[in-house]
Amino acid sequence: MARFSLVFKKSVAKDLRDIPKKDVSRILKCFDAPAKDPRATGCEKLSGHERYLVRQGSCRIIYEIQDAVLVVVVVKIGPRRDVYRRS
Repeated sequence: MARFSLVFKKSVAKDLRDIPKKDVSRILKCFDAPAKDPRATGCEKLSGHERYLVRQGSCRIIYEIQDAVLVVVVVKIGPRRDVYRRS
């Protein structure tokens, strides 16, 4: 299986500023899994969207998969209470 490239939206950098540094390091380590297999066990498809969710502690990572170009786009990172709200 080909390896997917990771792309981060500009807003993700802003999302990471609000998260404690010890949690940010754990979150950044878990990005290797979606790059290898974006639909692996542990991820959930969000209903009503073409987006997927990975849990990391109390934070959630939402991403989209573009199969045609082998890209995983990280859309949002944040605490559970905030990540599902539309901006």
